[in-house]
Amino acid sequence: MTASIRRIAVVFAILLIAVLANVTFIQVFNTGELRARADNQRVLLQEYGLERGPILVGVDPVARSVETDGALRYLRVYPDGEEYASVTGFYSLVYGATGLERTENDVLSGSSDLFFVDRLQQLIAGQQPRGGGVTTTIDSRSQDAAWAGLQGTRGAVVAIEPSTGRILAQVQSPSFDPNVLSSHDPQSIRVYYEDLLADPNQPLINRPIVALNPPGSTFKLVTAAAALASGRFTPESVLPGPAEYDLPLSTRTLRNWTGEPCGPGGEVTLIEALAVSCNTAFAWLGNELGADALRAQAQAFGFDTAFETPLRASTSRFPDNPDAPQTAISAIGQFDVRATALQMAMVTAGIGNNGIVMDPYLVQELRGPDLSILRTTTANEFGTALSAQNAAAMVEMMVAVVERGTAGVLQGITNAEGQLVRVGAKTGTAQTGEDGQPVAWMVALAPATNPRIAVAVVVEDGGQAEISGNALAGPIARAVIEAALR
Repeated sequence: MTASIRRIAVVFAILLIAVLANVTFIQVFNTGELRARADNQRVLLQEYGLERGPILVGVDPVARSVETDGALRYLRVYPDGEEYASVTGFYSLVYGATGLERTENDVLSGSSDLFFVDRLQQLIAGQQPRGGGVTTTIDSRSQDAAWAGLQGTRGAVVAIEPSTGRILAQVQSPSFDPNVLSSHDPQSIRVYYEDLLADPNQPLINRPIVALNPPGSTFKLVTAAAALASGRFTPESVLPGPAEYDLPLSTRTLRNWTGEPCGPGGEVTLIEALAVSCNTAFAWLGNELGADALRAQAQAFGFDTAFETPLRASTSRFPDNPDAPQTAISAIGQFDVRATALQMAMVTAGIGNNGIVMDPYLVQELRGPDLSILRTTTANEFGTALSAQNAAAMVEMMVAVVERGTAGVLQGITNAEGQLVRVGAKTGTAQTGEDGQPVAWMVALAPATNPRIAVAVVVEDGGQAEISGNALAGPIARAVIEAALR
C-alpha cells in the first residue's frame, strides 16, 4: 500500500514538473511567438487601442491615426497614399508593416526608450500612452513634381541634397494605396494585396531604392571620374571615337547610338565624348583604365555597399572579374552593371559636393507624443569619391552635356528670382532590362555651383535611343529641379 502511494506521488511529481516546465517555456521562451500570432486578439486590440504617431513631411502628416467606433479603436490613414507609399509603407492587420511604418515602429508606437519619461508621466497621470512622430527629409514640392512626372510610366525618382545626403524626393510608379492595406477589413486587404502581387508591373517593389537596372550611359560619369583620378586624362584629352569599336578578344563590335563617329576624323575630347555620349570613346577608355580602376571608382561612389536610410536599399554592383570585352561594355553602364535610382543620385550628388559622397537619409527628426524634437539626424560622410579639383572638372563636363549635348531639355531653368541656373546632367539608355525593354535615365544637379539638388530619374519602359533619356526622363528631372529651386 505504501509503495503504491509512493509510485502515485512520483507520477504526480513528474507531472507537476512537466507542467511547470511547459509554463516556463511558454512564459519565457515562447512569448514573442505567441504575441506575434495573427489570431492573438488581445495583442491586436491593445496595439490598435493606442494612438500611433504621425509620419510628417514638414508639418503635414502623410501617415496618421484616426479614432473609430469599431473594436479596433484607431485606423491608420494616408492622405496622399500612393504618392508617399515608397516612404511610409503600410501598417497592416494582415501583412504587418513596411517602409517607415516598420523601421520607425518603436517611435510611432511609443515603445521607444526615448519615451521612458513620457510613459512614466502618462502612467502617473492616468493618461492613455501615445506614439511619437517621425519627420522625414522629403521636400513636398520636389515630391509632388516627381509624382506628377512619373504618371503613366514604370520608374522611379530619387532626389538628394548633395551637401547633407537628405533625400528630398522618393517616388515610385506604379504605386499602391496603403489606405487599403491598412484598413480594418482583412478580406479587402487580402484581395488587394493578391492583386498587387499578380500585377506584372510589381507595384509593391520599392523601386527608388530596390529596383536594380543597368544605368546605361549615366555610368559614364563613373568612368570619366576614374579617368581623371588616374592622372592620365583631363577633360581636354583626345580619345578615339570611331563609329564602331572592335571589342578586344572578340569578333563583336560596339556602335555609337548615332551610328556615326564622334568628332572630326573619329577623335573626340573627353568632355565632348561625355556631352554627346560617345559609346566607342568610353568603351576604349574603359579598357585603357581596366576593370579594377572602374570598380574602385564605382565603390568610392557607393557601389557594392548596402545603405539603410533607414529603409534598406539594394546593393548596386559592378561585375566581378569582367574580361576585356565585358569591361568595355561595363564602362558604358551595361553588361552586368546594375544600379538603383538612389545610387545614381548619390553619384551625381557626390560630384556636386566637391567629390564627397554623403550617406543618404530619410528621417530628419524623431519627436515625442507632443511632437517635441527628441533626436535630429546628423549628416554623415560616406567617403571621398574624387578630389575637389576633379569634381569641379566633372561638373563642367556635365554642364556641357546640357549646353551642347544630349540633355538639352534642361536648358533655360531659372531659380525663384527668375535668374538662369547652370545645370549639369547626363542622359542614358540601357538596351537591356529585366523584361527586355530599354531603360531611360537622366541624372542632374543644380545649380552647377553649390548644388541644392541632385536627382536621378529612371523610366523602365523607356525609348529606343540614347536621346530617349533626354526625351522621357529629362522632363521629369526638369520638373523636380524647378520645384526644388522655387
